[in-house]
Order: sequence, then structure tokens, then C-alpha cells
Amino acid sequence: MVRIAMIVAAVALLLLTTLWGFQRQLIYLPETAAVASAATVGGKDVVLQASDGLQLGGWLVPARGSDRGIAVLVANGNGGNREGRAPLAHALAAEGLTVLLFDYRGYGGNEGSPSEEGLARDVRAAQRYLVEEIGVPAERIVYFGESLGAAVVTELATEIAPGGLVLRSPFVDLASVGQAHYPFLPVRLLLRDEFPLTKQLANVRAPVTVIYGSADSVVPPDQSRDVAQSAATLKDLVEIPGADHNDPVLVHGAQVVAAVVRLADQL
Repeated sequence: MVRIAMIVAAVALLLLTTLWGFQRQLIYLPETAAVASAATVGGKDVVLQASDGLQLGGWLVPARGSDRGIAVLVANGNGGNREGRAPLAHALAAEGLTVLLFDYRGYGGNEGSPSEEGLARDVRAAQRYLVEEIGVPAERIVYFGESLGAAVVTELATEIAPGGLVLRSPFVDLASVGQAHYPFLPVRLLLRDEFPLTKQLANVRAPVTVIYGSADSVVPPDQSRDVAQSAATLKDLVEIPGADHNDPVLVHGAQVVAAVVRLADQL
């Protein structure tokens, strides 16, 4: 019996060690190929400079029609690249909003490997580009974070206040969403990247909109509602009935676009 227990313990230790070493490959799911030209969405290709020297590709999509004088900085979730967010940019631009799409390190042909610290550097490069290169005042920028990106922009907002913050499918923290999918693992003990969204959101004073799908199979809807409750300045809570995490209606649908516009109109 003792020998069997030792074997089981050894196997468990091996499994946990493997998960520790390869956890970022499970968290970050980049589309690594270079993306098409921004001309496909009527924008221009831009290069962002992260504080550690990495260069990041992005698309600047100008407002069409009546320009509201507001820019939306879009922080992606953990998968794909900026091409998948083109419909969102197109829809927001049609509402008179300038949109910056960009890819994190390791995504969309960019060098480097993603991590919590790295993504924090990357989103700062995007914010800095809008302020210093385009001349958009910080208070006229809306941070839009999708899933993991919601945690990325919330952390940014604790240091550099935006005009407003839109969190689409946000989670309480990375461990909480991981525990929901892997209840048999000590996720909180294993994770190196924490993304403590609700803890950080409590310190954000910019107006906040939370959007989530009632049928989200990736981020439990209860977690998104908990995020909304943690916001000191919640302005809007939008539930999209029957929407799963990657359904078009939740990614770039009319209710999502309308929620961003409502927040922008308050700035």
C-alpha cells in the first residue's frame, strides 16, 4: 500500500510540475501568423513600441461620419489576433469612434511570449500611441477589454485613468475562471499570472460598463456579474440573453456597440 501511495504521489507531482511549466501555453492561445493590412478595415497599419523594446503591430481605424472625438482602445482576449476583432472596429468606427486594434507579444506576427507583465507593457504602448502620436486626451479614450483583455485594461486603468472602461465577459480573476473549468486542480496555487480583475477594479473611478452573455461557457456569467458589483462607478450592466463567449452577438453585436456608444456619450 505504501508503494502504491508513493507511485500515486509521484504521478501527481509529475502532473503538477508539467502544468506549472506549460501553463502559459494553456492560458494564451495566439494566432501567431502575421495579419493582413489594415486597409481591409479602412484603417492604417501602425507600430507600437513597448517599454522593453518590443514592437507590436496594430491597426488604427478612423471614425466615419460624424467624429465623436473619442478613441476606443481594444484589448483582445487570449485567442486569435486583431483580424478577429475587425467587425467590432468596423461597427464602432461607423458610430463615429476611432478604434485602435493591436496584438500582444507573441500574437499576430509579433515577437516575444505573452505573460501578465508583458501584456501590461503592451497595453501601455497602445495607450501611449493614442495620446502621444494621435493626440487623443487620456480622458477621451475608452478602454474596451474582452475576456482576458478586460483584466488587462482594468490593470491599466488603475495607473492611467481612461474616460471610460468597457469590460466584455470579464472574470473575477484568472484563478477563479480556471477553477471553474478544472475543479480537481489547485489552480490558485499553480498560476504564475493572476490577473486580479475585481480587486483592481475596486480602485478604478472611471465609469464602467460590463457586458456578458447569459450562456457564456468560458467565463461563468456569475463571475461577470460579480465583476459589475465590484465596480465603484458602474454605469451600465448589459446581459445578452443566450449568448456564448464567442458568439458574434457578444463579440461585435448591436447591443455591444450600443453600450460602448452610450458610455462614450457620457464623456
